[in-house]
Amino acid sequence: MTNLISDAFIQAKELVMKAMGELVADGTFPAEPVPAFNPEIPADSKNGDVSTNAAMVCARPFRNNPRKIAEAIVSKIDLNGSYFARCEVAGPGFINFFYSSEWYATVVATVLEQKEKYGETDLGTGKSVLVEFVSANPTGPMHIGNARGGALGDSLSSVLQFAGYDVEREFYVNDAGNQIEKFGCSLEARYLQIFKGDEIEFPEDGYQGEDIKDLAKEYADLNGDSLVNVSAEERKKALVDYALPKNIKKMQADMEKYKIFYDKWFFESELHKSGAVKAVVDLLTKKGLTYEKDGAVWYKNKEVLTQKLLKEGKSQKYIDNLELKDDVLIRQNGNPTYFTADIAYHKNKFDRGFTTLIDVWGADHHGHVMRMKGAMDAIGYDGDKLNVVLMQLVKLVKDGELVRMSKRTGKAIQLGDLLDEVPVDSARFLFNTKEANTQMDFDLDLAVSQDNQNPVYYVQYAHARICSIFKSLAKEGISPRECTDAELALLTAPEEKELINHLASYTNEIISAAKDYDPTKVTRYVTQLATLFHKFYNACRVKGEEEGLMQARLALCNCVRAVIKNVLTMFNISCPESM
Repeated sequence: MTNLISDAFIQAKELVMKAMGELVADGTFPAEPVPAFNPEIPADSKNGDVSTNAAMVCARPFRNNPRKIAEAIVSKIDLNGSYFARCEVAGPGFINFFYSSEWYATVVATVLEQKEKYGETDLGTGKSVLVEFVSANPTGPMHIGNARGGALGDSLSSVLQFAGYDVEREFYVNDAGNQIEKFGCSLEARYLQIFKGDEIEFPEDGYQGEDIKDLAKEYADLNGDSLVNVSAEERKKALVDYALPKNIKKMQADMEKYKIFYDKWFFESELHKSGAVKAVVDLLTKKGLTYEKDGAVWYKNKEVLTQKLLKEGKSQKYIDNLELKDDVLIRQNGNPTYFTADIAYHKNKFDRGFTTLIDVWGADHHGHVMRMKGAMDAIGYDGDKLNVVLMQLVKLVKDGELVRMSKRTGKAIQLGDLLDEVPVDSARFLFNTKEANTQMDFDLDLAVSQDNQNPVYYVQYAHARICSIFKSLAKEGISPRECTDAELALLTAPEEKELINHLASYTNEIISAAKDYDPTKVTRYVTQLATLFHKFYNACRVKGEEEGLMQARLALCNCVRAVIKNVLTMFNISCPESM
């Protein structure tokens, strides 16, 4: 698994350290410990490809001017056999390295050799991750926020897999608890209204959506008034048993249409049936972390989090300002709360052997993060291994104005409506262009446009354009072949170097996206790759050049095509060869 930029950083550091060693040996510098320093990529390419502040951090131990230290180091550096053509001193004492033509040639050769494997890393080797995302309430249709969460969670899973992690995707179905009771009461009221009219009052906290009316009517059309004269419990159970599987099946169909395929659909009801929810209450009680008040069982959340935060070095004043409160585990009616089931669910995840848990939640759940991490600590797990990606709201925009209702249905826009109006590729790509922690305006006009303003079209077009170049040349009897190192070393134009540098950074982009749980970095990377390719192709002629240079440029085109396909395939987005 090659990372040529990382290799260059290591080599630059070794060259500097070797030169310092020689300067200490000949008495130029005193034999003092060298402070830590790291090479980096300069913001301005005029300052080289790799830069280091080694001379500046050594000013104190070497008791000398940083620039003089840098000049002495550079005078001792031997670049023979290295990735660099030259190095020079800049400003107050930066040492800047410039890649050799051989390094650029190595990048092209590496991409061509590794093809679809290029960019893979061993960052996550031996680590298993469970990514839970969307997990929409099954009592109603999925909404636009679920579309964003789906694209984010699925793309993050793919990035983590590419970075070497063993990843599983999971959808948590809340098919038990208070929301299902409310679902049943709502269905019951709508069903009885069909036969008894307005004399049946609708629950004040019931689900008001048209989908509830539709489900009740479907049941009535199939079964008539068979439930009118049975007990309320029997009636609600029959309606829920009919409606809930239909809703879940619709969610599964929507996810598949969205090209999201889960390894497991985990049902909350399984936790209740297995006794896992009761077991977690018993465990907390055994640890002295529960108490009874007003007929309910409470969890000592405030005590647990206070101890956790004090260990982390937080002040009591900081903790007091959080206004921590305890949480109900078992209600007065004997039913467990959602929080209790959630503790049992996350315990189940850890018990399955995952080393890291990642949840993608809406930003409205931000207050739930700390207490869930604390609860994991409380039951004997490491809460820091639970990582939550908080996702901000999405607004739909058309013609510059906010869209709330579907023109087709006259109802609030659902995920299914969106996927009927917008190409799946476009939705998946666009929802993955903004970091999760930023609010997003999803432009419906942009999503359906087939021009370079649409980012996914722009990237797909770059791939198709490269395919077209090869097809056109093939008609003239010109085929790409393997290039010699000397031919690849002909790629010296500024646009070629800039493009190759970007290709070389792909592995680091994967690593960064995986570490930060931010797949949008890869989306931005491939968009920039398309931009740099168009810039290169407009500046550097391929056909009609001398054979060696033409073949080198074809090789570079092939590299870009491979990496674009690599990213789009990773994100489950189509990669057309013609447009």
